[in-house]
Order: sequence, then structure tokens, then C-alpha cells
Amino acid sequence: MEVVDLLRNSPAFFTACAAALGLLVGSFLNVVIHRLPKMMEAEWRAQCAEFAGGEAPAAAAATAVYNLVTPRSACPACGAPISALQNVPVLSWLALRGKCARCRAPISPRYPLVELATGVLSAAVAWRFGFGWDGGLALLLTWTLVALTGIDLDTQFLPDSLTLPLLWLGLLAAAYLGRGAASVPVDLKSAVLGAAFGYFSLWSVYHLFRLATGKEGMGYGDFKLYAALGAWLGWQMLLPVILLAAASGAVLGILLIVLRRHAREVPIPFGPYLAIAGWLVMMWPHELVSPWWRLAR
Repeated sequence: MEVVDLLRNSPAFFTACAAALGLLVGSFLNVVIHRLPKMMEAEWRAQCAEFAGGEAPAAAAATAVYNLVTPRSACPACGAPISALQNVPVLSWLALRGKCARCRAPISPRYPLVELATGVLSAAVAWRFGFGWDGGLALLLTWTLVALTGIDLDTQFLPDSLTLPLLWLGLLAAAYLGRGAASVPVDLKSAVLGAAFGYFSLWSVYHLFRLATGKEGMGYGDFKLYAALGAWLGWQMLLPVILLAAASGAVLGILLIVLRRHAREVPIPFGPYLAIAGWLVMMWPHELVSPWWRLAR
């Protein structure tokens, strides 16, 4: 109880603990970002083979265990297992100078960046909401958004195994906590309407764009992520979220085209911008939303 009291009564201590926990969670999120798409691809291949009446793609693939826990993390170049000391968030990458301990193959800086970003975001959430249901729910939302951002950047895919539980968790939080929690500042009605309007609005834009151009402007995962954010933040926050996401996406898209000569026909994932906008609105709803209301008057 003394530790719990310290976490509740000392914002600085809770923020430090959340930052340390965020670093560890960020290390796990790297695994999720890397493995979850591969797991889903293997499942799809098995389902397609079964539907076609054939056998699994390979006997080894059918029997090998590959999930978020097994096998142990290893160097993708030489296959050397990564020890516990080599898996300390951020510090191990710095100590190894970004290279494998055995073969000296380069290790992507994305791994420590995800860990560091998760730690910093977790600390910000802890400082903003404090210890309790508010902080716990906001941390869960933050970690899920980090995972979705990484997966969408890699694969341009937002898995249902993350977006749908996030949506249901937002609805359950609104049902049991409602306006009593700062991180879920909506009642159940606002959450349900937010989920419904969020999905239907992007679904409508998708089909209108497809009818007008014959192309797909976004994926169904974007609808589900927007619906999940609507469940967490309420229908009232849908417009600020989509405007903030669209503005940031347009600015970065122009920068990519100009500075990196990114081809205009190459799609840019929209999920990360939705995730960033949703997190910002969760953290500073009044500061971000008030200007929109003043402009609308």
C-alpha cells in the first residue's frame, strides 16, 4: 500500500515509473510491430490453402510455433539469439553501437526510437492524468496507437486484432466510467455515436472517392481506427481529430514529395496521422478544440 500511496501522491515518482514501464512496453511493441503482420499473413495463407482444398504451404510452417512470445528474438542477419543484456531498451542499442554482437550487422535505429517514444509518451500521459483509472486507460490507448502506427508505416495495414479491441475497450470504459475519468471524458451515448459516426464518415468518403476516381483512397482499417477514437473521445471530437490528421498528413505528404521526391501515386498510410491526432486530442482536448469552436462561431 505504501508504494500505491507513493504513486498516487507523488506525480514525479509516478511519471518516472511510467517512463521506465514505457521503455519496456516499447521493446515489446517492437515485437508486435514486426511479428503481428507476419502472423496474420501466415494465417491468411493457411486459410487460402484450406479453402482451395490444398495443404499448408509448408509442413514446417504448419508445425513451427511463431507468435509474440516464441521464438526468442534473434539477429535477422545471422540468427544469433538476443540475450537479456542485449535487449535492455535503448541502452543495449547504444552499447552495441547499433550493431549485432556476433556478426556486427547493423540494427535498425527504429527499435530504440520506438522504445524511447513509448517511454516519453507514457511519461507525458502519467503527468497529465496521474495514477488511477485515468492514467491506466490513457496508457493502454497510447501503447495501442504506437503499435498501430508502426504496423501501418511498415505494411499499410491496421489489424483488426488491435483496432476492434481498442474500440470495445473505449465503449466499455465509457459505460463504466463515463465522465468520471479524464481520459474517457464521454458518456456511453457519446461513445456509441462517436464509434458509429467515425466509421460511417470515412466509409462514405472511401466509397465516394472510389466512385469518382476508380481508386481506393484509404483502407477499412482507417474506418475502424477512427471509430475506436470516436468511442474513446466521443462524437464531439471527431471533427477536430480528422482535421488535425488531414492537416498533418497533407503537410508531411508535401514535404515527402518535395524533399524526398516521393512519387505522388505511391500511397501514404493515413493511420499514423489519425493516431497522432487522436492522442493529442486525448491529452489536450480543450486547448486543441477551443480554437475550432471559436472559428466556427
